[in-house]
Amino acid sequence: MSDPRPIGLFDSGVGGLTVLEAVARRMPFEDLLYLGDTARLPYGTKSPETVRRYARRAIGFLLAQDVKAVVVACNTASALALDAIEEMSPVPVVGVVAPGAEAAVAAARASDPAGQRVPIAVLATEATVVSDAYGHAIRALDPGRDVTHTACPLFVPLAEEGWTENEVARAAAALYLADVARSGARVVVLGCTHYPLLAGTIAGALPKGTVLVDSAETAARAVEAALPLAFRRGEASHGSTRLLVTDASDRLRRVAGRFLGRPAADLTLVDLL
Repeated sequence: MSDPRPIGLFDSGVGGLTVLEAVARRMPFEDLLYLGDTARLPYGTKSPETVRRYARRAIGFLLAQDVKAVVVACNTASALALDAIEEMSPVPVVGVVAPGAEAAVAAARASDPAGQRVPIAVLATEATVVSDAYGHAIRALDPGRDVTHTACPLFVPLAEEGWTENEVARAAAALYLADVARSGARVVVLGCTHYPLLAGTIAGALPKGTVLVDSAETAARAVEAALPLAFRRGEASHGSTRLLVTDASDRLRRVAGRFLGRPAADLTLVDLL
């Protein structure tokens, strides 16, 4: 028995393509259907009510495509709308916050000096920081663990422009991460799917040995765990990938290519209204 239906992935833009690539590496035989709400990005500066409304509309579209699981490949939507998505979805839902929090706690416990519990730092969008979603998830697993949050809004346009390792990126990282370095945190969560593209620059602004938790990789492992063998696709051939967006432009195609690490496949324009 196998389930040929695709896995649906949703993000406010194209940053979630880092999650798509991680899922594709772990589950190469699965068909993947990606929806980027590019007409309404960024979600990270919008109100919780607006994010929830947009997310429900997008997930409703994916469910209408008969997906067998939904991956909320957007930290802001995972932080602010995951409960609403789970209520409306008849198929498994995986967000990026909970898997990232679990990985961060495991890494922190492994790196704590004897008798100490050093803080975990979270880098994220303004909306995710205000929600304290990572803080709630980490403290639920490790009560009493201090969690610091830093909003890094410039990291998103830097990643999209491909300015990930130049002087501008290094200057932004130095400014954003100075307090993180002083906090003593040894584990830093990349709480936005854009941020893995700047992992080298981020690591360079932090003390040597700091562990970076990539929410894309942790989410991919959670997707694999959420799908029992009966819901997997047969291994007769490698899976396909379809990319749907609510607004397409030449620039968007270039940006998508940066996140995929190769020229983006055709972007199909869809309307969620």
